[in-house]
Amino acid sequence: MRTFDCKATNSKSNSVNQIYPHLNERIIELRDIAPKEFWGAQDTHLETIKKYYPRLKIIARDTTLKVFGEKTELDEFETRFNRLMSYFTRYNSIDNHVIDRVILDGSKGEQTLPNQDLILVHGIGGKIIKAITPNQQKMVDYMQKNDMLFAVGPAGTGKTYTGVAMAVRALKEKQVKRIVLTRPAVEAGENLGFLPGDMKEKLDPYMQPLYDALRDMLPPQTLEDYIFKGIIQIAPLAFMRGRTLDNAFVILDEAQNTTHSQMKMFLTRMGKNAKFIITGDPGQVDLPARTLSGLKEALLILKDVDGIGIIYLDDKDIVRHRLVKKIIDAYKSIENTD
Repeated sequence: MRTFDCKATNSKSNSVNQIYPHLNERIIELRDIAPKEFWGAQDTHLETIKKYYPRLKIIARDTTLKVFGEKTELDEFETRFNRLMSYFTRYNSIDNHVIDRVILDGSKGEQTLPNQDLILVHGIGGKIIKAITPNQQKMVDYMQKNDMLFAVGPAGTGKTYTGVAMAVRALKEKQVKRIVLTRPAVEAGENLGFLPGDMKEKLDPYMQPLYDALRDMLPPQTLEDYIFKGIIQIAPLAFMRGRTLDNAFVILDEAQNTTHSQMKMFLTRMGKNAKFIITGDPGQVDLPARTLSGLKEALLILKDVDGIGIIYLDDKDIVRHRLVKKIIDAYKSIENTD
């Protein structure tokens, strides 16, 4: 943001300057906000804002807003506009009712929501994303006390989703500068070499669950910008070798498919001001026969290390379709008789 004075060049401008001795231009940048979503369809939100400030000249160009007028009114406008941006950053949405509340009432536009402290992030359209089960809430609580967390449990227990939500919240609150999401690209009965496309196109299907979670929590343009700028990085585990991950929230998903050396390599990537979450299901190991899972080994080796939390989720935490729990129980009954 910057301000400066505009000088009158004719008598008409001089008469205006008698009323406003110092005409200022205020420039405000939308930071980490997708302009199309913030300004609204056909700039409807922008037009609503303009109606409240008829004496200001307001011009929006992509992520830049230029406002001309008297300094006092510009100061008030900037204060209210910053609150609108903060609201959008937090809730991922804005509408004319919010604009009315912020501008007319001078409020911050906060919604009255139950258990506000338990909300991790607001997803697309203001969707509330929070821990649903007691063990998911334990993940959140343990992550506040530890820099590294192992979250282990069967499919559908929300391990990855809760972890990604915590990462997005940390990024929004500027606790970290980037999010790094990774998985081992292990074939689960399929042949990676037969997938079409280049290396990225071959690997993207393995990363899809991470993309899906992020798409629930961040507007499409914001997510695209974050990935383009490297603020959010999604890559196979092999790409982590040799890196030091500072100021980052890092999630290793499907960790049951890591080997001893892969797990050790990943855990030692931890840099300053970093948070690590390792998720996995020891019951779904896709490694070759007689290969020890790096996750199973790490749980034994690190169980007493201070600063590392371990959470075991179970069938009661399954939050997918109700049939998922029945399917898991049915498979367990067969496996227990083998």
